Amino acid sequence: MSGESYLLEMKGLDKSFPGVKALDQACLRLKAGTVHALMGENGAGKSTLMKCLFGIYKPDAGEILISGKASRFSGPKEAMEGGVSMVHQELNQVLMRSVMENLWLGRFPKRYGFVSHREMAARTKAIFDDLGIDVNPRSIIGKLSVSQRQMVEIAKAVSYNAKILVLDEPTSSLTNEEVEHLFEIIKKLRDGGVGIIYISHRMEEILRISDEVTIMRDGKWIATEPAHGLTVDKIIKMMVGRDLTQRFPPKTNVPGEPLLSVKELSGAYQPTCRDVSFELRKGEILGVAGLVGSRRTELLETIFGIARHASGTISKNGAPTNNRNSSEAIRNGFAMLTEERRANGIFGRLDITFNSVIANINHYKKYGFLSGRQMRRDTQWVIDSLKVKTPSHRTHIRNLSGGNQQKVILGRWLLTSPDVLLLDEPTRGIDVGAKAEIYQLIINLAAEGKGIIVVSSEMPELLGISDRIIVMSGGQMAGILDIADASQEEIMRLAARYA
Repeated sequence: MSGESYLLEMKGLDKSFPGVKALDQACLRLKAGTVHALMGENGAGKSTLMKCLFGIYKPDAGEILISGKASRFSGPKEAMEGGVSMVHQELNQVLMRSVMENLWLGRFPKRYGFVSHREMAARTKAIFDDLGIDVNPRSIIGKLSVSQRQMVEIAKAVSYNAKILVLDEPTSSLTNEEVEHLFEIIKKLRDGGVGIIYISHRMEEILRISDEVTIMRDGKWIATEPAHGLTVDKIIKMMVGRDLTQRFPPKTNVPGEPLLSVKELSGAYQPTCRDVSFELRKGEILGVAGLVGSRRTELLETIFGIARHASGTISKNGAPTNNRNSSEAIRNGFAMLTEERRANGIFGRLDITFNSVIANINHYKKYGFLSGRQMRRDTQWVIDSLKVKTPSHRTHIRNLSGGNQQKVILGRWLLTSPDVLLLDEPTRGIDVGAKAEIYQLIINLAAEGKGIIVVSSEMPELLGISDRIIVMSGGQMAGILDIADASQEEIMRLAARYA
C-alpha cells in the first residue's frame, strides 16, 4: 500500500540517549478514521516514538510522513498547529488558572486587543457540549478530579482540529462510566476521520476499541495486526517475548496480629473521608476500592499526615500514633507512594540516586556531611532489588519509563524500613510485565510482616493480590470484604451505596 493511503507513516526511526538506544528502526502506520493501539512494556519505546512525532525529541534517523508529506515538527506548539495533538498520561496543566485558560493557553481570543473571557467561555462551552463534558469553563482546574482534568486535555486536543490524536493511558484514572463516555468521544472523532493512536496497558480495552494494534519491544517494531484477530495471551507474548502464564503471583503472605488500628477517622477539610474504622494486620494486603470521588486517596493522605484529621484515632502496635505531617509519619514507620508520580512523586530533573535516598536523607549524615558511598550503595540496592532498567544511577529519573520510575519510588520508601506501606495506584500506567514484578514485590513485603494498604481502580488487581478489601463510597466506608467473599459485582454494589 502506498504512503498516500496512510494519514501517518513513521519509518525506520532511531533515537539514542546516553547509555541506551530508545528506538531502533521503529515503525508505525496510521490510517485516517481508525483507532490504532500502540502497546509494549515500559521502556519499549512507545513514549519516545510519540515524542518524536510531537516534536519533543528529534530522531537520529528515519522519516515521518503526514498525508504522504515529510514532516518534522520543532516542538509541541508547531505539532498542534500542524494537526497533531497528544494527551499525556502525566497531565501538565496550570493548576491555579481556570479550565478555559488552560484550554486556550497561548491563543486566547481577543477583542479590541484585550483577552475576551466571554468569548473564551463560549468557545469552551461549545466544545464541551459537543463532547458531552460536564465541567464549568470558569472552574479552577486544580480543583477538578484527575478524570475531569483528563477530559479537559482531550477537549483541548479537539480544539486544535487535530487530524492525529495521541491518547497516552487515557483511562488510568477513570471510572467505568467515564471510560464509556471517553469511548463515545473516541468513536465520534474516529467517525469524523481523525486517526487515533491509543496507548494503554489494559488489554480488554485495546481489543474492544482498536482497529489495529502495533507491538513494540526494546525500541523495535515487533508486529502490526488487526485487533479482531488478537487475544490477550497473544499480545502479552509479543510484548514480553515469552508466555506470561500467571497474571498474579501466588500468595505467600500470612496475615498475623493487628498492626494498625483506625477508628472513626475523619479528615479536617472537605471533601474528605468520614468516620472510617478498620484494622490492618501484620503481613496483610488490604485493598481499597471505590469509584472516583469516593475519597480513597484522602483516606491514605489523612493516615499519612499529608491531610489533617479532624477526629478519630490511629494506633500502631497498640500505641496511639499522631502523624501530623509526612516527616513524622516516616519516623513512625509509615511510607506512602502517591498516585501522581510526576506531580508529587519524582524529582524529574534529578538523578536516580537523589530520588532513591531523599526520604531517608538523615540516615546518610555523618559529622555534618553526607556519605556519598553509602548513598550510592543504597541506590544500587534499589536498582538491583527492584530490577530498575537504567544506564546508571546518575541517570535523570525523568528519562526512565513510567514503570521504572515507580520502582525507584518504591525503593525510596523501602530504604526507610517502614512497617506500614500506603500505595495509591501503584501500577497505574505500568505494563503487564512490570505489574507482575510489583505484585510480587508487594506480596514479598507482606510475607516479611509489613502491613500494606493498596488503593486501585482496577478491580481484578485488588481481587488478585488483596487479603481483604475495604470499599469506600462518598467518603464513607461502605463495607469490608474477605477476599473469598469478594466479587466485582459486590464491590460495585457497595461502591454505589453512598455515592
